[in-house]
Amino acid sequence: MSKVYKDAASALADLLKDGMTIICGGFGICGIPDTLLRAVEASGVKDLTIVGNNPGLDGLGVGRLVNSGQIRKLVASYAGENATFAKMYIAGEIELEYCPQGTLVERMRAGGSGIPAFYTPTGVGTQIADGKEIRVFEGREYVLERGIVGDIALVHAWKADTEGNLVYRKTARNFNPIVATASKMTIAEVEHLVEPGEIDPDHIITPGIFIKRIVPLAHVEKHIEKLTVRERG
Repeated sequence: MSKVYKDAASALADLLKDGMTIICGGFGICGIPDTLLRAVEASGVKDLTIVGNNPGLDGLGVGRLVNSGQIRKLVASYAGENATFAKMYIAGEIELEYCPQGTLVERMRAGGSGIPAFYTPTGVGTQIADGKEIRVFEGREYVLERGIVGDIALVHAWKADTEGNLVYRKTARNFNPIVATASKMTIAEVEHLVEPGEIDPDHIITPGIFIKRIVPLAHVEKHIEKLTVRERG
């Protein structure tokens, strides 16, 4: 059975439902599964829990779902670049669970590895640890963090073959490889789709066993989060 779907809408059509948890790859707005997120927005599903590094920018990436009011809760390590999200959070219109970045990645990695929980010293003595179990190992306090597994996971890859073996490019490698493991239904949007055997096995970052559906991208729009320029000499 082919893993390749003609577009994002068809790849998600039988999966999306109100109240589900969606894990999103990407770092800032680099390597975000923006085409898949557009399809989630268009579907109209609501009360979503979104897990990812951040809430995107206003109207871009996860920010699309913020603006459309489809997110009930965000689990993220950073939320400083989205003014709309900040206003909605202050107004009590959206819930936020802050999680230290390393802990967030490890929670997804643990979930993808079948590990239900783990102890970490990060966050002990702060609000991060409020209400969580604390244990002492060799004289040091550790907080119990739960693994995360999504109903679906969405990732963006630079190249893939039709078996779902993925290659990421540069900063887009942040989060995407871990996110790809943290769900039993991971969908990848890819910039370049090739046949099996055309990718050097040593270059494969995510093995195809983790990827259930593939969406080839006819057009890729890459955004700049913060444009930094200098005057010509």
